[in-house]
Amino acid sequence: MERKREITEQILEVELAMFISVPTAHRHSCQEDPESFKLHRRAQFAAWSIPTLESYLMDLLRARDTDCNLVALKYALMDDLVPRENFSPCINLIVDLALTGQRRFIADFPCLMRGGRPLSKEEDVPGLTSFETYLRGELETYSESTLELLYGDMLALQSSGTSLSEATYRNLAAQLGFNSLESLEETLRRKHNP
Repeated sequence: MERKREITEQILEVELAMFISVPTAHRHSCQEDPESFKLHRRAQFAAWSIPTLESYLMDLLRARDTDCNLVALKYALMDDLVPRENFSPCINLIVDLALTGQRRFIADFPCLMRGGRPLSKEEDVPGLTSFETYLRGELETYSESTLELLYGDMLALQSSGTSLSEATYRNLAAQLGFNSLESLEETLRRKHNP
């Protein structure tokens, strides 16, 4: 477990440096809150296996060594500012699994997902990017090795009866001090429906 934490923290260090330096017309509030950025990314990586984390760390380090900002590239891909170059078949497989998991998660935890991203690319509007578009933009920055390993992780999660979305939010709930995802959902339900 220590190795996983160590790799995750290395990833967060490189990603945060890339995230903070994304060129924008104006600074976004999330760029001014590095702890929130790390909290959410840490939750996402908690469900990844060590080989997947190691592969992604290598992607980041290779990119950094060639002055390529993968976070900026992700946003450029999401906004159609640069052409796609990664056509790995794993991308569609991962997106399909992720959409299925996210759809189920939204149904099971509606209070938690209230105000979240729209689900599919058909729902993209200026200033609001869907879960699908965001995910696809991020996946297109990953190497084939990372994509294949992540797909394997997602299949393992699915066969254990969960999804990457659920695993991510379970970790986020724990980081926020809740004893379960269900208790976070109940807290939010009471807050919105007193």
